[in-house]
Amino acid sequence: MFAIIETGGKQYKVQEGDVLYIEKLDAAEGTSVTFDRVLAVSKGEELVTGTPVVSGATVTATVEKHGRGQKIVVYKYKAKKNYRRKQGHRQPYSKVTIGKIEA
Repeated sequence: MFAIIETGGKQYKVQEGDVLYIEKLDAAEGTSVTFDRVLAVSKGEELVTGTPVVSGATVTATVEKHGRGQKIVVYKYKAKKNYRRKQGHRQPYSKVTIGKIEA
């Protein structure tokens, strides 16, 4: 059984026991969160899709930790104009473990 959920503007295909790194959630570590934006649910050979979400379907997960990703460097440059800008960025994330899929 799997489900497709939407969180943080992105879509994820999840199964029970999966570990995901998603956009940072506003929940404390160790707490349970519920994703109600379930776009599709598969029950064996049957696939139920929503318009746009499946009504009554939820996915529960546990927040393991919060952190920040690896640094990326944003470098802007214009040739022959003496224009250079260097900026770093680290995206915050939440590590979650998928617990139960209810359809």
